[in-house]
Amino acid sequence: MRATIWGCRGTLASPGPETVRYGGQTSCIAIDSDEDSLLILDAGTGIRPLGMSLDGRRPKRVDLLITHLHTDHIEGLRFFGPFWDPDVEFRIWGPPAPTKNLEQRLAPFFSPPFFPVHMRNVPSRPTFREVPEEPWTIGSMTVSASLVKHPGPAVGYRLEDGGHALAYLPDHEPGLGTDLTAVTDRWISGLGIARNADLLIHDGQYTVGENHERIE
Repeated sequence: MRATIWGCRGTLASPGPETVRYGGQTSCIAIDSDEDSLLILDAGTGIRPLGMSLDGRRPKRVDLLITHLHTDHIEGLRFFGPFWDPDVEFRIWGPPAPTKNLEQRLAPFFSPPFFPVHMRNVPSRPTFREVPEEPWTIGSMTVSASLVKHPGPAVGYRLEDGGHALAYLPDHEPGLGTDLTAVTDRWISGLGIARNADLLIHDGQYTVGENHERIE
């Protein structure tokens, strides 16, 4: 399994010389799969250069796993080449919600006055799937999703393949105002996703010192 980070900036894209060390694009991770498909975590502005890197290669299927619907995790989708390809099977996965389904929650970002093209007119005719409670498979990958603490709803993802595991928890608070050493494992948000992973991609907005100042 190989992961390529195309964007890891939070909140606002800010590419330029000042952000070259960690990059200025918002959240997007590409996971190597077979040649005919793409598996992508989040659709921040990093998904646009991902699409450009394909250099004309046309995937047959794209699976996009969205952690939550804050703008910095979906804003690049409108400018991702395969999204506009009628020959691509495009599947979008995301967190469940108690009222509107995933398509209904995403649709306003693809409608006037925010965008000139309605979701219903996107050529790839994307399908929308709320993540199941049990693990499922995408190609050779076993995928798990779990609700995590973040204004949302929001989920974290765990991908397993060939005996290796990647955990993705980009916007996540393990325990707001909680001493994590004083609670049992089941009360620590995201622990089941992250436990024993070979690679953990996690929110890192603050230094240790800054984080202590911001805990309420």
